[in-house]
Amino acid sequence: MTKSGVVPAPAGIQSFPGSGALDSRLRGNDVGLVRDAYKARKAQLLHTLQADAAAVRSIKGLLQALGQAADEALKKLWEHAGLPAGVALVACGGFGRGELFPHSDVDVLLLMPDGISCEQDALLKQRVENFIGSCWDAGLEIGSSVRTVEECVAQAAGDVTVQTSLLEARLLTGSRKLFLAFQERFRAQVDSRAFFVAKTLEMRQRHTKFENTPYALEPNCKESPGGLRDLQVILWVANAAGFGKSWDELARRGLATAFEARQIKRNEALLSTIRARLHVVAGRREDRLVFDMQNAVAESFGYKAVVRPDGRMLQRPSERLMKRYYWAAKAVAQLNQILLLNIEERLNPAAAEARAINERFSEKAGMIEVASDDLYLKNPQAILETFLLYQTTPGVKGLSARTLRALYNARKVMDARFRNDPANHATFRAMLMQPRGITHAMRLMNQTSVLGRYLWVFRRIVGQMQHDLFHVYTVDQHILMVLRNVRRFFIAEHAHEYPFCSQLAAGWDKPYILYTAALFHDIAKGRGGDHSDLGAREVRRFCRQHAIDVEDCKLIEFLVREHLAMSRVAQKEDLGDPAVIEAFAKRVGNERYLTALYLLTVADIRGTSPKVWNAWKGKLLEDLYRYTLRALGGGTPDPRADVEARKREALVQLQLFALPFEAHKKLWDTLDVGYFMRHEAADIAWHTRHASRHVGSGKVVVRARISPVGEGLQVMVYTPDQTDLFARICGYFEQAGFSILEAKIHTATNGYALDTFQVVTAMMPDHYRELCSMVESELCATIAAAGPLPAPSRGRVSRRVKSFPIPPRVDLRPDDKATHWLLSISASDRVGLLYSIARVLAQHKLNLQLAKVSTLGERVEDMFLINGNELQQNRKQIEIETELLDAIAAG
Repeated sequence: MTKSGVVPAPAGIQSFPGSGALDSRLRGNDVGLVRDAYKARKAQLLHTLQADAAAVRSIKGLLQALGQAADEALKKLWEHAGLPAGVALVACGGFGRGELFPHSDVDVLLLMPDGISCEQDALLKQRVENFIGSCWDAGLEIGSSVRTVEECVAQAAGDVTVQTSLLEARLLTGSRKLFLAFQERFRAQVDSRAFFVAKTLEMRQRHTKFENTPYALEPNCKESPGGLRDLQVILWVANAAGFGKSWDELARRGLATAFEARQIKRNEALLSTIRARLHVVAGRREDRLVFDMQNAVAESFGYKAVVRPDGRMLQRPSERLMKRYYWAAKAVAQLNQILLLNIEERLNPAAAEARAINERFSEKAGMIEVASDDLYLKNPQAILETFLLYQTTPGVKGLSARTLRALYNARKVMDARFRNDPANHATFRAMLMQPRGITHAMRLMNQTSVLGRYLWVFRRIVGQMQHDLFHVYTVDQHILMVLRNVRRFFIAEHAHEYPFCSQLAAGWDKPYILYTAALFHDIAKGRGGDHSDLGAREVRRFCRQHAIDVEDCKLIEFLVREHLAMSRVAQKEDLGDPAVIEAFAKRVGNERYLTALYLLTVADIRGTSPKVWNAWKGKLLEDLYRYTLRALGGGTPDPRADVEARKREALVQLQLFALPFEAHKKLWDTLDVGYFMRHEAADIAWHTRHASRHVGSGKVVVRARISPVGEGLQVMVYTPDQTDLFARICGYFEQAGFSILEAKIHTATNGYALDTFQVVTAMMPDHYRELCSMVESELCATIAAAGPLPAPSRGRVSRRVKSFPIPPRVDLRPDDKATHWLLSISASDRVGLLYSIARVLAQHKLNLQLAKVSTLGERVEDMFLINGNELQQNRKQIEIETELLDAIAAG
């Protein structure tokens, strides 16, 4: 340092005259002008983007114009930054491509000559900081780094992210000589093969993060599979290998066909427009097509809702946009695979030797390869044969780039004649009947667009969203997930997942029946009618066309038509009522139909969302299966025999706890047949152990234990009955963070309530005994507390519920015997919902006999069996229904 404290300019860098204060004052004035000019230009371009519904055609030019506006602003700020002439300002990352999305970062590199460091040069450091600050002041969302050439090369060698960013470096202003020297040194150390491996591994990890599907309901249009990043990966690895920087260059070098290049440009333009408009709608950088934004983005494209003549909405604007997005993402995923395989082959010319499978196909490096590029155009029947070979050829793990390209270019021959060809019908039927590979083959057919072109009805549901708040997949992906679940029942390696299902599947003779039913069970979604009936009609036509045996066809049609029945009965009706079981047994008819429906139902529920299935739903379905099977095999159920059998089994279990002789009798004398029909022997024994000595004592007894049927707790309450008891219990559970899965409510003849709750919590601790003790003490205190019920809270609703609310519905009707009333409620889920319902029932002094609480994602479908004097008056019924509708309305 000199005496003046000013660091002398390093050799090769020219110092700028003038004091720091003067420079700062000049920059302050200039920054204001630059900011105003940049904001005006950006606003003009964004207005063009929003105003033109057909901006897809001009999106590339618009993004380049946004980039040029940022370029001009940066150059003007650079002129007044007081930086030496030997430094360069370099655009990198996405900005380096010369394109800029409305709220993306402006990534720049301040490139220094080797041996120069801001840490050693205080004046240089100050001016760099002033420049970066002026960029932010001018409204540029800057992402900056300051490195020497040597630092750039060293960091790129050890970090593929840095290497990728510098690969697209572009000189903005400053020393061209320095920039060219940097490019020469950087390019010399890029290993194209290692870079290819690193980027493809990185891409796989990214795809895994997004569940390996472009069909998420809230996809990231940049990062999700089939998003813009997948296209950028192709250009990055091609650029690193020297194959070109644009789609036209790749086409000229034979890595892509002219048709593929056009398809890529078209789909890239759509995805870019969606992303750009998403930024504008959100007012910030937002790359996820979240539910809150989908309709606004769709309307910017000019999409309108499709409404039926009766006023019902058939299709939202968001659904129309998302279907278009999914088709584009699917095409991008296909083309990404084709081009990356081509680049890999070009980088590794010493390919494995091909082994002939037949005269049309060979196996090469574990991939099926066509014998000629025009095979499918000359012989369309070979298309389905490809996937049959994929199933049946040992060691094959996929399709080669040549085969994928041939399929992509053969879409026009997959027409009506192709779909009606008996040879193709025989091939597809053979695929369904193969002992292995069905899931992988159908997924590959969907990825390559063959499945939707062969099954035209399937094509209609590709990318079809489901706004029922519990399906997290599009319809086609849900169908393939259900097919996968069914297939796993037949694979020994997965027997530990659902042992009972695997046991039943082991004795099933024709798996293809279940596979076909899985393929068609939701195929008529989105048409506006009953998709079960419409689907049954479609599968009947399919079976007739594919020469499927008449009896098998009847079973497949039954499964498609009734695929929702078992779930509805298990979750909404009283399985302790013999009439319910008898009616369901009559509906299914025989054991074969029952077993097939049970397996499909389990697979279907599991295929909606990872959050929907739980052990309690599994227990309900298995109970319904076993009760129905017994009814089918033994004629009319005998309630008395069932009750006596359960009592005997409960007594056997009680003997293990050394209770006094006939200790159970005092409690059991107060319980009627309905109690014993609704509870398992193990539950009866548990209740008896803890409640028998408190009969008539007036004491509140609460016991909790780990649920014997899965996650969560089972809680028993034995206490003198009171009108608001159920509401108080619900209020406690919701305040304590528990969700109620089921409530069995029973009022004994001595006026005591014996209630059992299945509850779950998101924070189940390892040491559950403390949790059980907490529930027992706190719930006792809550029940014993006097005073009016507190007002229900209007809990917050999720984003999905706000975007796609479920219309609240209340249905109150007498049961078949006219002794009780069935109350069915459907609404969007929120905190405090069940308590709000229970509070209304308590205010009208209605007695609750049974509650079935079913949560399907963010939708609830609850059923209550109730009675009370006010239900006998029509005016009171309307009043109760009105209050319930108000109580369940979303907060």
